[in-house]
Amino acid sequence: MSDGTPLLVVGDALLDRDLVGTAERLAPDAPVPVLDGCRELLRPGGAALAAFLAARAGRAVTLVAPLGTDAASRQVRALLEPLVTIVALPLDGPLAEKTRVMAGGRPVVRLDRGEGRAAGGTERARRALAEAPVVLVSDYARGTAEVLRDVLAALAPHAALVWDPHPRGRPPVPGARLVTPTGEEARRFAGGGTDDDGEALGAVARTAAELVRRWRAVCVAVTLGRRGALLSQGDGPMLVPAAAQHSGDACGAGDCFAATAAGLLGDGALPAEAVQGAVAAATRYVAEGGARAVTAVPSSAAPPSGAPAADALQLARRVRAAGGTVVAAGGCFDLLHAGHVSLLQQARGIGDCLIVCLNSDASVRRRKGAGRPLTTLADRIRVLQALQCVDAVAVFEEDTPEPLLSRLRPHIWVKGGDYAVEQLPEAARLAAWGGQAVLLPYLDGRSSTLLAERAADSLAVARRTRAPAGASRPEGR
Repeated sequence: MSDGTPLLVVGDALLDRDLVGTAERLAPDAPVPVLDGCRELLRPGGAALAAFLAARAGRAVTLVAPLGTDAASRQVRALLEPLVTIVALPLDGPLAEKTRVMAGGRPVVRLDRGEGRAAGGTERARRALAEAPVVLVSDYARGTAEVLRDVLAALAPHAALVWDPHPRGRPPVPGARLVTPTGEEARRFAGGGTDDDGEALGAVARTAAELVRRWRAVCVAVTLGRRGALLSQGDGPMLVPAAAQHSGDACGAGDCFAATAAGLLGDGALPAEAVQGAVAAATRYVAEGGARAVTAVPSSAAPPSGAPAADALQLARRVRAAGGTVVAAGGCFDLLHAGHVSLLQQARGIGDCLIVCLNSDASVRRRKGAGRPLTTLADRIRVLQALQCVDAVAVFEEDTPEPLLSRLRPHIWVKGGDYAVEQLPEAARLAAWGGQAVLLPYLDGRSSTLLAERAADSLAVARRTRAPAGASRPEGR
């Protein structure tokens, strides 16, 4: 079952290929590295990657893109069709392919071939666009946005239209709800040339405001890599920082950002909420291995089940497979307070994903008493998932999270400094797979129990001081 408003992605599909191996020696006939143990990994690229990522997250997705009968087009179809509905446009020439040669996880060279371009629109594509409530234009400057530009321009005032631009493509149509250039792309569009990613935020804000006016867009979100994104509506810019920084493969992170933002806008989120969700999704994408995690998913894979425990287990497996560090934290989180948030933010900063192991309602009652929890399990999950530093939540019914930890197998298990490591029964369990329990600083004087007691005391005082029903007011009031 799909989650959220169906998404239509229109743009240029590519076939991405990684040739992955290790390079520990030079060739005898030339000073070039020799790639040993070479493996070929295929994945959809361009607009096809944006569609794939949205579908893998559980959303119903239709892709409008040029695809022909050449080998690369057939491979893209095979990668997408189990998850994505394809509305093919005519393609003039072979589909574009981008091949990265990767040694030790780093690109050595990229090889491009295939000059195919969109050869025109179709009536089916125009109908699909006209009926779509939310559209992402993923422009890779190969003609798709151009052959359907009139339909997109007519659609902009009535739909959630997100435009991910390309420096060699034309500007977005007026009225786009959100445009998502990178920092370098934004400077080029504004006529400022290129610079490194250390550009002052003030300059980014001015560039974004200029693009809002120039493009007549509702909002522009300039993506800034590890720094997050800056959202502008022409004034009063808002910086949305990433919860953590990762040095992994960022290829495709922009497509993840744009697809997530489009889906959230279609679901009714405000632009600021959509950008916050998109930054969190793109950060998580890089943490999980980026493009490598995409190629690790079989083309026949079904969308995620949506169950919190299943999602957490899948996340832990993906991060481990990509060589990342899985961090887990546990607790009741009955009334979320500053101490909880501080602990979770610190925990997220020491790894590549954070999974919260959450006591079920019955488990909380056994631990805290008959009056607890004050907040139901569904609400506790929802509040935790809203935190940018939390990547997944898994619920356990037992008195301790040890059985769940045995399935998650995190590298690090964190608790607040109000514990001692020797008090943690989970520490011995983690040692079985080489994991480590650690303590993090905890804000003193914060606890759900104290909050509940203070609320009860305040309510009692309010009841004692409340005027009896029907009592006359004092004179002079």
